[in-house]
Amino acid sequence: MVEDERVQSPELQSTRLESVEIDLSNVPLKPIGKREISQLEMALIIGTLYRPEVLELIRDPVERSTWIDSLAVAAGSLARAKAGMLVTQIADELGRTEATIRSHLSGKTKAGKLVAETYEKLRKGELKLVVPLIRVPLAGSEEAIKTLREEASRLRERVKNLEEEVERLKARSTQLTEALKEREALIEKMRAELTEAQAKLATLAKEREELATKHAELLGKVRQFTQLLEELMKLSQHS
Repeated sequence: MVEDERVQSPELQSTRLESVEIDLSNVPLKPIGKREISQLEMALIIGTLYRPEVLELIRDPVERSTWIDSLAVAAGSLARAKAGMLVTQIADELGRTEATIRSHLSGKTKAGKLVAETYEKLRKGELKLVVPLIRVPLAGSEEAIKTLREEASRLRERVKNLEEEVERLKARSTQLTEALKEREALIEKMRAELTEAQAKLATLAKEREELATKHAELLGKVRQFTQLLEELMKLSQHS
């Protein structure tokens, strides 16, 4: 972190200007795998975003979202192209048309051209990013620290309460899980009993059908016997 030691106006003497230099020397120029692709992609976005002409472009709220989206697609396209991905693969992964990807990679779009220039600076080791930070007031720091400590204490208490609540919910969840297992076991038992009862019912129905058939056969034989008996009685009367 680098401090800005320039002379400040009286009203700013109680403040300190700070800046952060972003080290991009370890960014892979020929990425392998998703992680390295993401590293190169982010470096291209950040490196291009902090260029003066880009900062001027994104001042306009109307153009900002469109421009940033175009910049992100251009950076994503170049990072994936450097990883050896085909245009069709890049288009599928980024959700853009192949024509859009080719336009960015060939530098036909402004975003594609700027991203390509950023890549060249990165390749040559010329890309140095120093990002200014908001002025940090020095006065009243003890009160600020006290306030932060109190807030941290409240947050710790809140976290403790949440952890206890989580433990209670876990215990309740365990109870419900055990109760659910018991209910599932009972359901399985009842299903087995139902299957057995249905099998017995089917057997009884079959036996009943067989008895009905035998009963019908027996009635038929009784009728035949009755007719035969009547005929015998008639013959005996005539004789």
